[in-house]
Amino acid sequence: MDTSEYIALEDGYGAHNYHPLDVVIQRAEGVYVWDVEGRRFMDFLAAYSAVNQGHGHPRILQALIDQSKTLALTSRAFRNDQLGRLYEKLVELSGYERVLPMNTGAEAVETAIKAARKWAYTVKGIAEEKAEILVFDNNFHGRTTTIVGFSSDPQYRAGFGPFAPGFQILPYGDIDAVRTAIGPNTAAVMLEPIQGEGGIIIPPDGYLKQLRELTQENGSLLIMDEIQSGLGRTGRMFAFEHEEIRPDIVIVGKALSGGFYPVSAILADQEVMSVFTPGDHGSTYGGNPVAAAVACAALDVIVDERLVERSAELGDYLMERLGELESPHVKEIRGRGLWVAIELHPEAGGARRFCEQLQDEGLLCKETHTHVIRLAPPLVITREQIDWALERILRVLSTEAQAATASV
Repeated sequence: MDTSEYIALEDGYGAHNYHPLDVVIQRAEGVYVWDVEGRRFMDFLAAYSAVNQGHGHPRILQALIDQSKTLALTSRAFRNDQLGRLYEKLVELSGYERVLPMNTGAEAVETAIKAARKWAYTVKGIAEEKAEILVFDNNFHGRTTTIVGFSSDPQYRAGFGPFAPGFQILPYGDIDAVRTAIGPNTAAVMLEPIQGEGGIIIPPDGYLKQLRELTQENGSLLIMDEIQSGLGRTGRMFAFEHEEIRPDIVIVGKALSGGFYPVSAILADQEVMSVFTPGDHGSTYGGNPVAAAVACAALDVIVDERLVERSAELGDYLMERLGELESPHVKEIRGRGLWVAIELHPEAGGARRFCEQLQDEGLLCKETHTHVIRLAPPLVITREQIDWALERILRVLSTEAQAATASV
């Protein structure tokens, strides 16, 4: 079968809830993927940060194989010999006292919401059904009905209501808006320390620190969604570390498994996590032996191969080189670590056509919010590989600029 036949299968039998680039990937290794016709591409999306460790990392793969042969699933009705190891590793790595494992990122966000609400009623003393969580526009925390109910994107909400109450949406980066909204019924403030799907939106310097101070003064929890930004993507283990703060709940996922298996978790201290008692929350697959073994290996790779440090160093280099770009299409370039956005002017005709041209050049990336080209390679990438990618990015955007000038 060729590319067109595989696309026809997907389009003919699958729900049309995605609009992918028309490349059909068959295998992958490190920073590269190959399509069904044998063409090689460099991956500059890394499955939305799920493969920070690179595709098919041999250590994580071996952990998956070994554990799958031994014990795959018990449910949480019984204990297994891998889960405690993952708890210990995450606690030592993060400094938080407790871990609650789930599967997908959205499940972990739902878990954090449940934890914050029960904490609000049983510890803070908010009246039943009155707890409120402050969230922010342009957020992306997942696509369950609860989560899309507090999205500011009309497409995510349209046709899926009625939605759960208890959320107030505020402008991202506006500390005065939080100062005005926070009150006695505020259970928590929840946000991405850098908005990924929103277009790598970095809040003003000091914003996270001010949020930490406001929530502490109000006796509310601060929840950081680090599903995309965490585990090395921004040049720190967690993006909130750039402002040297400590949230009350941290949500992790994606790179927690290196792309092999859905694994997510929330991290918190005992005061918060103790609100859960047997039967309050759970998942048949959450914390299963394969997930735990894979996640342990994925975390070891991040630490042993110094991927956090690599992201910081090469991220600075990537931003420096992108500063050479001269194109009237480009409105702004922003980034932290190996997580960069090239935002285009609306007159450029959208980011997707540039992503399609880069695909023709052998480089895979994806647009977000129509006008942003998002760059997020696996953290195992080398400087030489970045140079190869930059040559194509600069050429495509510069060529387009020259063509636009010639047509005027």
